[in-house]
Amino acid sequence: MDLFHIVSEERIKKAYEDGEFENLPGMGKPLPLDDLAGVPEELRMAYKLLKNAGYTEEESHLRRELTTIEDLMKKCDDPREREGLRKKLNEKLLRFNQMMSKRGVKTNSSFFKNYEHKVHNKLK
Repeated sequence: MDLFHIVSEERIKKAYEDGEFENLPGMGKPLPLDDLAGVPEELRMAYKLLKNAGYTEEESHLRRELTTIEDLMKKCDDPREREGLRKKLNEKLLRFNQMMSKRGVKTNSSFFKNYEHKVHNKLK
């Protein structure tokens, strides 16, 4: 055992004897579950790495939705339905890019920049 470990243990014992650990917030209540409690133990490290890198489940879900809407637009023959899909795509793109900008990720999409400019002009 090194010196720091011994000193730490002594301080913890003294604090316990002095009653400093009594009446702490949440005492007697179960600890909150980890957000990865439902993930198998062998996958938790990978999930933590992805989360720490900023890759969230919401981002993944939005990317899948964007891809699905784009695929539907390619196969859509009805102009009214295509317009509805385009609106959905614009909303999802705006939400996705807002999420990315909050994380500090720059988007190079000229489509988004044009759409963002139109939104800002309407809000003025």
